[in-house]
Amino acid sequence: MLHVLYLVHDLVDPAVRRRVMMLNAGGAKVTLAGFRRARGVAAEFGDIAPIDLGVTRDGRFAQRLAAVARAALTLGTKLRGVAKPDLIIGRNLEMLALANRAKALFSADTPIVYECLDVHRLLLRQNGVGKAMRAAERLLGRNSVLLMTSSPAFVREYFEPFRQFSAPVALLQNKVLEIAGKPADGLQLAAPPADGEAWKIGWFGALRCAKSLALLSAFTRQMDGRFEVVLRGRPAYSEFDDFDRLVAAEPYVNFGGPYRNPEELAQIYGEVHFSWAIDFFEEGLNSKWLLPNRLYEGCRFGAVPIAMRETETGRFLADRHLGLLLDDASPDALAALLGSLPVEEYAIKRKKIVAQDRGTWVCDLGDCRALVDRLQNLAAGARQNTLIEAAA
Repeated sequence: MLHVLYLVHDLVDPAVRRRVMMLNAGGAKVTLAGFRRARGVAAEFGDIAPIDLGVTRDGRFAQRLAAVARAALTLGTKLRGVAKPDLIIGRNLEMLALANRAKALFSADTPIVYECLDVHRLLLRQNGVGKAMRAAERLLGRNSVLLMTSSPAFVREYFEPFRQFSAPVALLQNKVLEIAGKPADGLQLAAPPADGEAWKIGWFGALRCAKSLALLSAFTRQMDGRFEVVLRGRPAYSEFDDFDRLVAAEPYVNFGGPYRNPEELAQIYGEVHFSWAIDFFEEGLNSKWLLPNRLYEGCRFGAVPIAMRETETGRFLADRHLGLLLDDASPDALAALLGSLPVEEYAIKRKKIVAQDRGTWVCDLGDCRALVDRLQNLAAGARQNTLIEAAA
């Protein structure tokens, strides 16, 4: 059985839980170690007891670097008693640094996989800070045998033009994890609103975009209650002036708190008509390139996605003739897109989404096994190379 040491930047992040579930389902044993966000509570990982590396804070990059430095000094103690892993995965740049430290602690033949799901804005600066960050990433990535990322745009717009990585790339899109097979009861789709009822837009997941909140708030006020916005997930409080106060002041915006992913996805998406697949966080950079979880989640459960046209998400949908694409991030443009949408046209758009092949949106047991098989082959190849070098 493949033994993976998985080093993560945020044990609170539901996406970390899903990746652990994916590795387990594929047949791997996972040792999990990582940081916790100050406001959050670590996710549940079944029988796995995560190794706590300390607390970090959203939006505090210097604090995170200091935490990583402290963790590097104590990593040997933290990992005492952990059997030598076959492979180490470092999720995000700071954990790639710790992955290199762990490799030195265990064995030089332990391969490293770099999992990069966001390109931090500091890496894209053209000043000395950006150049130093990219140099550090290239240096830390020299020992990596695979880059795992979630959008082809990250490779096309960053890793290739900046020549950051020479190892093979594995594209692991942020699909919905369904390892128990297709649900027997089918989709629970929200009925179109009756007279006097509101259309509902769901904005779920990592809530970190103040511009989206302002846009949706202005739009729902302009539409005078014909549209409502339902928020679910984890707000990044550092990105808002006062998230709770802002939401409480809006008559047509409601926050329903966190949810379990993937267990509650069918329920929460089954209560909305549209999925907000827009994120202006790090606008023009990371937000333009990503393919977010909510794209796959919303479409898997029949919510019609709303995306900006000139983004990777917009291109993904346009290539498939799906969803609703916004050209201008303004309440008026959103009103023009949604305000006069006939129920019949909405039904056609939703039907096209539901008719897509399930594999477009879903990661199943076969995908989990394929990932672990690929990691197993990388680990075996690293061991073989070590034996060849020793015999030479």
